[in-house]
Amino acid sequence: MIFELAQVNIARLLAPLTDPQLAGFVAALDPVNALADAAPGFVWRMQTEDGNATSVRAFEWDAGDSSGVIVNMSVWRSVEDLAEFVYSDEHREVLRRRREWFERMREAVTALWWVPAGHRPDTAEAEDRIRHLRAHGPTPYAFTLRQTFAPGSLLPEPGRPDWLCPA
Repeated sequence: MIFELAQVNIARLLAPLTDPQLAGFVAALDPVNALADAAPGFVWRMQTEDGNATSVRAFEWDAGDSSGVIVNMSVWRSVEDLAEFVYSDEHREVLRRRREWFERMREAVTALWWVPAGHRPDTAEAEDRIRHLRAHGPTPYAFTLRQTFAPGSLLPEPGRPDWLCPA
């Protein structure tokens, strides 16, 4: 069986998307999504029929006192392809500014897992993977770029040293 890598990441908004405080984030969405769409190994990203990913509602149980949770979910051919995009200069620049737009979260905000090629995960699946990662740490069911698992493997593989968040 051939597998692809699903990823979800979430963030609690400091203000509504229409607030001027989030203008820089909103302005970066289309350019960053275009970079992802064109990146080697990119397969799919979650969005509504009109192409809007910010209107997808999920993780409402995790919103707390924030202005809501924003969800990004995509599928990639490999861990390496995802990491190449995530740690590209353009994407790192946006990551560096995330504290301007999002609450600091102590628990896991990103989960990775293997899916059969052609499968497109939904938000319920993503919520389950985040909850599992928070409860159990990295496992073959839900893991991170720092500690990955090959499809079908029970043995963790460390991420590369340069796969570290810049902020």
